[in-house]
Amino acid sequence: MDPVTGALTLGLAYAPLALGIFVTMRVFNIPDITADASLTAGGAVTAALLVAGFDPWLATLLATIAGVVAGMLTGLIHTRLRIQALLAGILVMTAFYSLNLRVMGGRSNVPLAQFDTVFTPLQALLPGVDDSTRTLLLLLLITALFVAALSWLFRTDAGLAMRATGDNETMAPALGINPDAMKLLGIALANGVIAVSGSLVAQYQGYADIGMGIGIVLFGLASVMIGDTFASALGQERSMPVRLAAVVLGSVLFRGVVALVLWLGLPPGDMKLMTSLFVLAAILLPGTRKLLPRWKRA
Repeated sequence: MDPVTGALTLGLAYAPLALGIFVTMRVFNIPDITADASLTAGGAVTAALLVAGFDPWLATLLATIAGVVAGMLTGLIHTRLRIQALLAGILVMTAFYSLNLRVMGGRSNVPLAQFDTVFTPLQALLPGVDDSTRTLLLLLLITALFVAALSWLFRTDAGLAMRATGDNETMAPALGINPDAMKLLGIALANGVIAVSGSLVAQYQGYADIGMGIGIVLFGLASVMIGDTFASALGQERSMPVRLAAVVLGSVLFRGVVALVLWLGLPPGDMKLMTSLFVLAAILLPGTRKLLPRWKRA
């Protein structure tokens, strides 16, 4: 697989992660780092079930539920125990490290190369297409479904209530909205989506690792920041479908930058440093959006 295709494929595999971070960071303005736990939980549960002989799609569904549980725990600790969201996420992330390790049978790495994944049936469905293209098409379809589903959700009464809670939690009760219920629903939803990303990444890479989620929030944050910049440049800051699609684009671009850095020969040990610098640049980027050309609406 060429570097461009590989970067695009990984960017799409991590796109649900970026969308989940968007929900917590942009819709609710909550710095939730449960993503570290839920992404790993998605990979760990998927790996354990595939090894046990489960259907790959069923394993992905159950992995999603594991992410929802992680998000619900963070939401409950935050809303019921009145513990700051950041600290609640840290508590759940720490606890899930041990839980994920148990799910993986006490092993830090579970190889999946010899097991069927969600990508395996594509060989029969698209026999004349190479493996990398088949994988890319499936991930593109899954990402498009997530963008469409979230766009629809945020136009429903529940979605509008979640957005209203994030915009002004103090005024939300005056509109008949329960802010705690909305935050609980939103955090659980976000982490369920993130767990899908963990499941897809594990099946694509052929292994699940206990450390696959460490620092992954930075990746999602950078994708969201890049997406905000593109949405602003298009003059679509209030269009949820455009913002979600831009977040996906941000995920792909971020993976492209990582691939470029590796292609330039940077030592792997310096990747964390480069990631931090790139995230810093992504955070500062929205402040320079006035320098970008603004497309006029038709």
